[in-house]
Amino acid sequence: MLKLYNGSTSVCSVKVRVGLAEKGIEWEDVLLNLPKGEQHDPEYLKLNPNGVVPTLVDDDVIVIESSVILEYVDALSSKNTLMPSDKAAMAETKVWLVRCLDIHAAINTMTFSTVMRDKILANKTPEEIEASIAKMPIPKMAAKRRDLIENGTDSQHVLSDFFTLRRMFDDMQAALEKSKWLTGDQIGLADVAVVAYVDRLERLGMEGLWQERTPKVGQWLKAMQARPSYARALERYVSAEESAATRAAAQKHWPKIKQSWEAFLRQ
Repeated sequence: MLKLYNGSTSVCSVKVRVGLAEKGIEWEDVLLNLPKGEQHDPEYLKLNPNGVVPTLVDDDVIVIESSVILEYVDALSSKNTLMPSDKAAMAETKVWLVRCLDIHAAINTMTFSTVMRDKILANKTPEEIEASIAKMPIPKMAAKRRDLIENGTDSQHVLSDFFTLRRMFDDMQAALEKSKWLTGDQIGLADVAVVAYVDRLERLGMEGLWQERTPKVGQWLKAMQARPSYARALERYVSAEESAATRAAAQKHWPKIKQSWEAFLRQ
């Protein structure tokens, strides 16, 4: 059986779990406690030197990077194929998979500049915060984390990542005006790859980012959330109470995010 090292609420972990569930492939969970930094343990770093989740282990094959894992999982079985057969749709799908690197960075920004920053500041001393950042194996990611914790929604990363979010919503709106799913009339790898990121924004109470300008995004999200794969990949890992608590904690940040977003759109 496939072994998936992942985090319960990690967006990239959710993304891969949705893919596995859509394919009807069972897996063994190895859940890492990300707030405690288990992803930086030496033994785990042997599997994934980047110190992030998820990591898929298939016998002696180790696969990292969530979009690569999705393609690997899709190729394991011809059942419920997620990669479109149409060449144009296939190319479009691969572009979405590449774009996930920037999209993930933007979701990371919105998460750690708001609720995660609040949790870290409330539960760790400055020394503990610096020690946890020092364990991050990629200097660029460590520098970003430090900036987000120090500056919150005033971080330069927030404004910078608005560009990524606006383009994502605009491109999703354009695609969904033509078909039910991002690359056609059947659910595909692009939908699976993107849903966890948009879902995270909704859980942060930030659906106002798309409601007026790109309403098809919200309709698509509801359709994805209604699928059995969503329940298998997320609802089993995050309780309704935990989701409600996250949304409540995020509410205080929305007015400032909304103001900054609207100012950005007017530029």
